Amino acid sequence: MKTELTEATVKKTEKTHRYRVVAWWTSGRAGIAKADSAPNVVHFAAPAEFSGLEAMWTPEDLLLSAVASCFTATFFVIAEYAKLEYRDLEVEAEGIVSRADLGYNFSEIVVRPTLTIANEQERKHALDLLQKAETLCLVSRSLATPQKFEVHVNLIELASTNGPSTEFNQSSKLKVATKP
Repeated sequence: MKTELTEATVKKTEKTHRYRVVAWWTSGRAGIAKADSAPNVVHFAAPAEFSGLEAMWTPEDLLLSAVASCFTATFFVIAEYAKLEYRDLEVEAEGIVSRADLGYNFSEIVVRPTLTIANEQERKHALDLLQKAETLCLVSRSLATPQKFEVHVNLIELASTNGPSTEFNQSSKLKVATKP
């Protein structure tokens, strides 16, 4: 019996993956970028601080979006595998751009994941998985810029189902300085 490999099967077994984005200026100080994996283009411009246009995505925004979205996707996979149920995950990425010897560069990126869980007993497990996501995030590992992770875990406890619904919200913060 001959087994025929589909393109999807081949992609799952490959050790390397290729991604491609093409960007070009459209006019003046604006451009567009198109990824092979998405049907829509992204409009971008240089930041207003560098004589770009306001109210548009910038390359700096896109880099920070890559960091935040990669962390989010990485955590989702890790939490699913570890069977951690959570209510919400919001990931903020903030970058500081400073002038250096060879021009401007990111001098620091701070990643602030805020995880909401429903069970206090899961807090340590959740913190461990957040730390693991930080370590495994492909985009973060690929950057030379020092990054800090400031993790927040919120707890939502729901009252008994017999009475009126009330929520108790408790937050813990863990600052982790990493990737010097």
